[in-house]
Amino acid sequence: MKSFRSSLAVIAVALTAVATTVALAQTNVGTAQPGVAGDQGVSHLNSQVDLPAGAWVDTPLTVSLPFSGTYELDADVRGRLSGTPSVNTYITARLWNATTNTAVPQSERLVNQIIDHNVGDAATGNNQTAPISEVVHVDGPTTIRLQARRIDAVGAAAIAQIYSDGAGYTSLRFDRVAP
Repeated sequence: MKSFRSSLAVIAVALTAVATTVALAQTNVGTAQPGVAGDQGVSHLNSQVDLPAGAWVDTPLTVSLPFSGTYELDADVRGRLSGTPSVNTYITARLWNATTNTAVPQSERLVNQIIDHNVGDAATGNNQTAPISEVVHVDGPTTIRLQARRIDAVGAAAIAQIYSDGAGYTSLRFDRVAP
């Protein structure tokens, strides 16, 4: 009986080792060229960026795509707006290819909007975060920057910012998915 228990213990240890090996191997499935430095990265905005009305503003938030290839780009853009009625103001953001001086196609997103046409002079405002996700192909090292602008359709924003702090950071991430 002792021999039978010992055999079962050996089998249990062997099965555990096989299961662990299979589980560890599966954690690497789907990564783009595992182990190659520079295939992934993320940057965070560590300040606030004031947005004047109408013009696209370069933020200091950039990522550097180190090689030619196809990349997934993902941004979380936090916008902060405030104004006094009657007001309709909004923030849009986009990804900008600073190497070619062109917008990343179809990357523009509405980040935040306040509309308040109520009578009175009580200020209104809020914070919102919007995602931007795009796939780009680049022919060599490329810098991608976050740009934003404020549009005042009615009235004017008292505060219009791309925002980052401990309650929520604006970020930009890249992942190389193909050569």
